[in-house]
Amino acid sequence: MFIDVAKIYVKAGKGGNGAVAWRREKYEPSGGPYGGDGGKGGSVILVADEGIRTLMDYRYKRSYYGQNGEDGRTKKQYGKDGEDIVLKVPVGTIVKDEKTGKAIADLKKPGESFVIAKGGRGGRGNAKFATSTRQAPGFAEPGTPGEERNIILELKLLADVGLIGYPNVGKSTLLSVISQAKPKIANYHFTTLKPNLGVVRIGEDKSFVVADIPGLIEGASAGVGLGHDFLRHVERTRVLVHVLDASGSEGRNPIEDYYKINEELFQYSDKLREKVQIIAANKTDIPSSTKWIEQIKAEFEPQGIEVYEISAVTSKGIDRLLYAIWNTLSIIPVNYDTFDEEFIEDELVEEDKELVYKENGKFIVEGKNIERLMQSTYMDDYDSLRYFQDTLKKKGIVDRLIELGIKEGDSVFICGYEFEFFN
Repeated sequence: MFIDVAKIYVKAGKGGNGAVAWRREKYEPSGGPYGGDGGKGGSVILVADEGIRTLMDYRYKRSYYGQNGEDGRTKKQYGKDGEDIVLKVPVGTIVKDEKTGKAIADLKKPGESFVIAKGGRGGRGNAKFATSTRQAPGFAEPGTPGEERNIILELKLLADVGLIGYPNVGKSTLLSVISQAKPKIANYHFTTLKPNLGVVRIGEDKSFVVADIPGLIEGASAGVGLGHDFLRHVERTRVLVHVLDASGSEGRNPIEDYYKINEELFQYSDKLREKVQIIAANKTDIPSSTKWIEQIKAEFEPQGIEVYEISAVTSKGIDRLLYAIWNTLSIIPVNYDTFDEEFIEDELVEEDKELVYKENGKFIVEGKNIERLMQSTYMDDYDSLRYFQDTLKKKGIVDRLIELGIKEGDSVFICGYEFEFFN
């Protein structure tokens, strides 16, 4: 089975908490803070792997977690970092944020990697908070949570050549003849339910990858038939070989077929007009092809479109077609960009600014940094509470509250906790 879209949930590991510890040794009467930092959480990393061909594995397992960092220990020992988790995906996988639908990364080179969820930062131990005026801090920082997100993995094949055309025109047979691929072949529509890849070798250091793109019928751009499931795979190809049934054996007009298929391509993305197309007039071993060949050439050759008479069954004209494809590829630069994605730098980058506002007569302070500060504050410890107050002043939160009209003795709600204001 070929799976080219998968939705998964990833969550990086939480950073370890900093430790509160004291140095207590026989000949060190003054002791001192001795708590170490927590380890950082493990990240979730995507890596493009040539050995992976589908997204099948992600159909059965949908959630992936990085390892949490260990808490800090006494003697200023750091906690162990959490292990990263590496997820292998096929080369050509685009990573999208499920919430926005925007692309985050495009892994189109073997070995290319991307950190999709960064591990949390380890909290500082109490040894890091010692100063000349605060020699015995009785508090430490908690580790920060790891990033988490729902993502969509979407595979867009990396093939040099795409075989396009109506069902049953002989695309799969042609692929089986020119490569070692063994696609399912039968005389009925939609035999091919997945894109098939084959490597074509025509000489020393002369080879290219061909993809049989199924599902293209009238209305495909609107989702008819297999529609968008496979149109995405056309985007990365450098040359399109348009296979026509030159015998008219299906009762269709091959010239009309050409225009109908192209109309679907161009409705999907107008940029597909820029792709070079070569016509492979197939089934010329059938006598009825004689009249159609002349009409096909008369229609397309004046437009500068090359027409090659072939028979995938008898191999007639196959070598000439392959060399024409190779010569065309040699003058077209490799470009695996796609057309329809809006890329973003990092959807998880959030503003760390604190929100200070007044609502229904209440003074409110919120924000991720403030929430983290709250978690690391020991309210019954004088040094810890003083550090909390000093940090609020340094961040300008006290000044903003005064601008909003707060007075001595008024209540202020910080991350849901009520405090009495004193300046």
